[in-house]
Amino acid sequence: MALDSSTPVRADLEIADGRIVRLVGQNGNGRRPKGTKSKGPSADISVEGCLILPGLVNAHDHLEFNLFPRLGCGPYSNFEQWANDIFHPERSPVREHLAIPKRVRLWWGGLKNLLSGVTSVCHHNPYEETTFGGDFPVRVLRRYGWAHSLRFGTNVRESFLSTPPGAPFVIHLGEGTDRVSQREIFDLGALGALDSRTVIVHGVGLTARGHALRRRRGVALVWCPTSNRFTLGATLDAALIKRGDRIALGSDSALTAEGDLLDEIRAAKREGMNPNRIYSMVTESGANVLRLEDGEGTLRPGSVADLAVVSWQDKTPAETLIKTRLEAIKMVLVSGRPQMVSAQMTPCCPQELLHEFEEIEVEGASCFVRAPVGWLLKESRKFLGSDVRLAGKRVRT
Repeated sequence: MALDSSTPVRADLEIADGRIVRLVGQNGNGRRPKGTKSKGPSADISVEGCLILPGLVNAHDHLEFNLFPRLGCGPYSNFEQWANDIFHPERSPVREHLAIPKRVRLWWGGLKNLLSGVTSVCHHNPYEETTFGGDFPVRVLRRYGWAHSLRFGTNVRESFLSTPPGAPFVIHLGEGTDRVSQREIFDLGALGALDSRTVIVHGVGLTARGHALRRRRGVALVWCPTSNRFTLGATLDAALIKRGDRIALGSDSALTAEGDLLDEIRAAKREGMNPNRIYSMVTESGANVLRLEDGEGTLRPGSVADLAVVSWQDKTPAETLIKTRLEAIKMVLVSGRPQMVSAQMTPCCPQELLHEFEEIEVEGASCFVRAPVGWLLKESRKFLGSDVRLAGKRVRT
């Protein structure tokens, strides 16, 4: 299992009541933290030959837009040009995708994240209590403030001031290459909405002076490289991202991005980012940016048991993660509960843990998920026909 980006250790992992209780065999330490003990029946799952990673943290998505194809013919100077170009709700393909009930579309967004090893995601829109509060497949950030952007947002200052104390305030900013995009960080500062709670999504337009202001104020950054390249023809310069920067990686939605968070991880590597830094962006640093407080992004006694089990080829956790594709995700647990199990891994799992699972195949990768796949496909096919694609990847059962 991964202790950090460069350290895999051979150990057994014990989980109780949704939390990691102990790592047995790591440096000879098999003791539980003081005051903890297992309760109720136990079950063993063998993941021999795999690497256990912390469940990944996706710092930016629009969950309801992940059945859409990529839209637009960029590059554009800013996201407003892109939005004006593609948003025609009376025309295909926007018309039929918006006709799918929002709850169905949100569920598909959750599944996109689950299948790529994500256990925590930040949805850039209001929190949907009736959908996210039930048996949703991944954990959706609940305690946050947000505004769409300075151009499309209303009452940005009020949104910032009403953000709960200690929670992140998330806003699209600098999503362009023009002068207006370059100035936006200074405009946000003038509104009094730029401090250590602020999380900038994209930031492509930030100049060296803008980055300097961001660092002085302790502002975090979310990077979405394939989305930026598609819409703007540019993205953050990896050389501008310093060691002390609070930075996370986000998948954005299928409207602009190449696919899922695994695709963004590979894109970040192509952009010249260090593998160890990429690993941090989707684990501990991602959790820090979103101010997650339950041990997300780590494998430590006492932390919430969010895990992604992947194929391992005797490489470091960071190197393994960068090479991981959908078919290499073998199991995902959220709070110690299996939510996704690959077809090859099901014989290793006690059948009582697979109750209510349904099969899904995405681009040839077959697995079982704790989700109403049949219902989701039935509702989606009413409007899209048989060719349903999740973040660009064909879905079958």
